[in-house]
Amino acid sequence: MDLSDATWTDVRDCEAELAVVPVGSTEQHGPHAPLGTDVVTAEAVADAGCERVDREVVRAPAIPVGVAEEHRQFPGTMWVSPDTFRSYVRESVESLFYHGFERVVLVNGHGGNVDALREVGARLTRDGDEGTYAVPFTWFEAVGDHSSDMGHGGPLETALLREVAPELVREDRVDEASADAADGWGEWVSYANLAYDSAEFSDNGVVGDPREGSAERGEELLELAAAALARLLEAIAERDVSRPERR
Repeated sequence: MDLSDATWTDVRDCEAELAVVPVGSTEQHGPHAPLGTDVVTAEAVADAGCERVDREVVRAPAIPVGVAEEHRQFPGTMWVSPDTFRSYVRESVESLFYHGFERVVLVNGHGGNVDALREVGARLTRDGDEGTYAVPFTWFEAVGDHSSDMGHGGPLETALLREVAPELVREDRVDEASADAADGWGEWVSYANLAYDSAEFSDNGVVGDPREGSAERGEELLELAAAALARLLEAIAERDVSRPERR
């Protein structure tokens, strides 16, 4: 069930306990990919994962703005502070808990959200009512060996976009995006990243070669991520989430 399309009476009569919340970002992804890339990909994986489980799952609206100040030099990028992001996500999930959707997966499409979402999941689980449980899932960490190619507007995100929303990829700009892309994320010395903002090491905001992101690769990425999410949803549905006693 998609909450955006449902009526309140549909939700009242729903027997689901599981919910997914896509979480993305509105930020630059180079000259060839849209600012909403992280939202589009998170929604696509969330929907595909829900279709693969044999139980009802509620799909909440996506959270479109995240922790993305590292892209602030590129026009159109939006961001909120980590504190604001954590509060917004936490309160959004608490409203799902209130309506009986007690087990929630936060389907994430943006690397800058990862640490904050892990903290949110822990806080919701530790502080919530007995039986409430929230876990973050980042799709590009769940695609096997492909994960090592994750950059920014690079091969993985371009591939998945070509699979789920090809009309959003500016194909005439892919060569330009590749030519000015950085090879890796950051500027590293002695295991420390000297750069805080992506503009410090990438002229056009791209990391990795988007030419390596074919639609065929995107199909494989979607299958891997959706299958992983489906396994997670089944595990969460069956998990004993009662709180351990103090030792």
